[in-house]
Amino acid sequence: MKVIAINGSARKDGNTSNLIKMVLEELNKGGIETELVELSGKNLRNCLACYKCFENKNRKCIIDNDILNEIIEKMVNADAIILGSPTYFANVSPEIKSLIDRAGLVGIANDYLFARKAGAAVVAVRRAGSVNVFDAINKFFFINQMIVPGSVYWNMGIGSQPGDVNNDEEGVRTMKILGQNMSWLLKRIT
Repeated sequence: MKVIAINGSARKDGNTSNLIKMVLEELNKGGIETELVELSGKNLRNCLACYKCFENKNRKCIIDNDILNEIIEKMVNADAIILGSPTYFANVSPEIKSLIDRAGLVGIANDYLFARKAGAAVVAVRRAGSVNVFDAINKFFFINQMIVPGSVYWNMGIGSQPGDVNNDEEGVRTMKILGQNMSWLLKRIT
């Protein structure tokens, strides 16, 4: 079993990364292989709405000069996908938005490439707006026919400066339980 986690924060080692690593630690304890992909500093273009993915049906986006097709392949080969985003003006980061739009269309165009994989959102927030981010990521999972495990609260951690989420006791607990629940789920669906 393998889980691919994608950190959509512009800060490679910021709060979003810390929260994702908390989930991955629990998955590793459950014997599940994990990989963290950082989008920080990577070239990831926006969707062109060209719908060539529906014509070509080759499991790729027509834009081939960035990292998206490599990430799609990792997503296809994983049993579960974690998408992490900071909260930017009550929404996902531009990197996660590009990934959702493009990978989502490619997935749908190719007979739902991500169907029946587990998916979990991880959200970092300074104060408010995180529910919108959580909702946007979960809509990607649901429209792609994915299975979403829960935790004891929405999957978010609160903190302003890098590392602050480590002091959010409820956020830390939520991430650990999310990792445990995803581990449990994967052992039953794979």
